[in-house]
Formats: sequence, C-alpha cells, structure tokens
Amino acid sequence: MSPAFEGSSPPAGTLFCGGCGARVTLDAPAPFRCPRAIAGDDIDHVLEFPPAMTSVPTDGDEQPFVRYRALLQSHQFALARGMSDEGFVELVRELDNAVAGVAGVGLRITPYVKSAPLAAELGLERGEVWVKDETGNPAGSHKLRHLFGIALHLVVAERIGLPTRPGPLAIASCGNAALAAAVVARALDRPLDVYVPESADARVLAELASLGARVVTCAREPDAPPGDPCLRRLRAAAADGAVPFTVQGSENGLAIEGGKTLGWELASQHAAGSGPRLDRIAIQVGGGALASACTRALLEACVSGLLQPLILVHAVQTASVHPLERAWRKLEEGVARRLGSHAASQAGLTPRARMRAAADELAHARTHRSDFMWPWEETPRSIATGILDDETYDWRAVCQAMFNVGGSPVVAPEATLARAEERARALTGIDVDATGAAGLAGLFVLQSEGKLAPDERIALLFTGVRR
Repeated sequence: MSPAFEGSSPPAGTLFCGGCGARVTLDAPAPFRCPRAIAGDDIDHVLEFPPAMTSVPTDGDEQPFVRYRALLQSHQFALARGMSDEGFVELVRELDNAVAGVAGVGLRITPYVKSAPLAAELGLERGEVWVKDETGNPAGSHKLRHLFGIALHLVVAERIGLPTRPGPLAIASCGNAALAAAVVARALDRPLDVYVPESADARVLAELASLGARVVTCAREPDAPPGDPCLRRLRAAAADGAVPFTVQGSENGLAIEGGKTLGWELASQHAAGSGPRLDRIAIQVGGGALASACTRALLEACVSGLLQPLILVHAVQTASVHPLERAWRKLEEGVARRLGSHAASQAGLTPRARMRAAADELAHARTHRSDFMWPWEETPRSIATGILDDETYDWRAVCQAMFNVGGSPVVAPEATLARAEERARALTGIDVDATGAAGLAGLFVLQSEGKLAPDERIALLFTGVRR
C-alpha cells in the first residue's frame, strides 16, 4: 500500500502524487497531473496508481485491457460509477476496433519467446533469455499501450457523463509515441498536436501528416531555459486546455497503467513458460514510463506469488544522454553518507540497512528533485533515438525498483547499441530497431563486466519495429 493511502483503502479510481501526496480521482475534469505542481517548487510531482490488489491472471482474453481489466483502476472506477463489467468490456472492444480500423491491427497479447541463440551470445550455458516482442503492436511499438490507457479513461468518462477537456490531444515526441498517439487520436476522431524537434525524421513526419496530426516544430533556442523545448510547448498547450496525450508520467499519470499491461503479460507468460524464477530484466529507458510501468507490474506479480521477488532490474541508457544513471550516482552518494563508515568498509552493512538508507534518500529526493534530476546539458544524439529524453521523468520509481534487490543502471556505448540491433535481428528474426533492442545492449555491457551468471533466466523487451 502506498504511504498516501496508509491506514485506508483508496477509493476506486484514485491516484496520488508520489512527490507531495495529493490525491486525484478519475472523476476530476483533468486527472492527468498533480494539481499542486508549481513550476520551480522542486517537488517531484508524478501521479501514481495504488498497487493492484487482485492476482495477475495467467490466461484469458487476447485483448490485454480485457484480460487484465480487474487490475485496472479505470475498470474499478467505471464499475463504481454504475457501468457493468460487460459494458466496460464492450467499451474496450469498441476502442480497440477503432484502433484496428486505423492501424490494421488492434492490441493483442504479444509473443514472449525463449531465444537459445541469444542465450549463447550472452554466454549463458545453462541459462535462458526470454524476449517480449512488442513490434507487432498498432503503430509498431509498445507506446500504444500507454496511450490506450489514457484513451480508455476518456471514453469511460464520456460514457458515464463526466466532464472532460474539450481541447485537442497533444504530445511531445518525434517517434513511436507520436505515431501511436496519431493512430489513437484518429480512432477517437479527435485532433492531435505533435510537438517535434528540428531533428525529427522526415518519414515519421510524413506518416503523422497522413494520419491527420498537426505537427509543430520546436527549435532549441540558445537563450531558452534548459530542457526539451517540445515538452515546454506541450505544457503550455495543456495549460491552455489541451489533453496531455503523452507517455511522460509527469505530464499524464494515466499513461503508466496502460503500460502495466505489458508487465502483467510478461509475468504471466514467464511463469507459464519458465516457472516463477526470473533473475534479471533489462529495460531501455528514455522518459521512464516503460520501466516504471513494467517494474510496478512485476512487483505486483511477485506479491501475488506468480514470480519470485528477486528480480534484478537494469535501466539501460545511451552514452549520449543518461540522466537516470546520473541521478542514481547522486542517490548512491546520499546512501553512502547515511550509512557513514559502514559504506566504505562494508563492515556491518546489512541489506536491510542499505534498503532503509535508500528509502530515506528517495524520500529526500521527492522534495529536492533538482539535486538528482535535471535536463541533460548537451543535445543528445544516438542511433537509439527513442531514448534520448533530456530527463527521465518517472525516475524515482525506476530507481526504487533497482534498489529493491540490487539492480543498477547501465550506460551503453554507440558501438554496443549497433551490435545489439544487428544481433537481435539476426538471432531472433524480429525486425527490431536500435531503441527497441537497447535492453540487449545493456546485457552486452553487463556480460563484458562479468556480471552475468551462466544459469540465469533473463527477460528482454523488444519494443519498436525498424522503420
């Protein structure tokens, strides 16, 4: 149970701010961002869902938002406001059919396959590598899961007669998230404004235009404040009444729950195929929504007994831009200070003591965000274009997941990212791009450092198709 709900059960459809503890219910006109968030207050305002209290299903319908609906706050909220379970399922199918009408395919449970060639490539003589393949989703990536969750809230609110923002949908992205947003916006028959950098790929821009999105190019001005100019434009649009239809958890906390369907799926598929033991997972991190959603879902699977609760989490970033890894180092320094001389000698240092110190440092970070997370100073460039975010917006949840059992961030050089993209396609036959295969690059780094045991069971996410 989150500290925000300690001593009480949260009402259906209630979110809380992990930074200040404010509660927001889904019947609010704009339950996207913490209402107390004020520019410059240095509190890490990110809306979060309370943990799902229902066991993760191991089988069921092939539509993930139908299969896992009992774990969704949107489902609990709809039922609490008088909608039937059958009505909710019908609504999901209507939205999914509309998406399929635009993209040619709807959301389905995605493959989770064991790859012996990848295990051999990583030197796992007695181990296993399992790959969750998200490249066949509508718009070619996992991003649509996040946005489907937001869209589902909008249509539920509409159906039960709640007021919603009438303005356009808006997103800051120039890749898979923007394309997924354009597909869902077309399915909803709502206008979409896409704020893109000057470096946006011409092919992506053309596809966005074909889907009816309005593209706004945002230049990096020398005298502008630090950070992503696209995000600044998105925030300005949201202040003017637009719906932040984005995968940055700091701008729309509803995006996290849709992404959790991926983690719930992975957990149930792994338990069915390899049993409850999953030793390690590497997740590519840009803004942090994917890693935040998946690690929360995996924790819930561990609590329900589906998986063993000893999963090492590694957040993989590029050498070009790694704000999460930088924040992690700052946290580690704070933990060492709290532990005093024990940290240097390891004498008397127990895992429980380290966990307490980490929890205290993360609590401090809630109200001192700029001590840990700030925009990257240089303009990032990499072949893994989808994880070049100036900041990791949902960073504390990812760090918490890594602290839980001794995980760590991994920084992958460009050559390793290129190797991972090539080997991923060659060894699995999945047409994944460099961003989508960045988790494998992280494993190559860990392998080179001698950190992989030969009998490990490891999970990977291949998240985006090559375009």
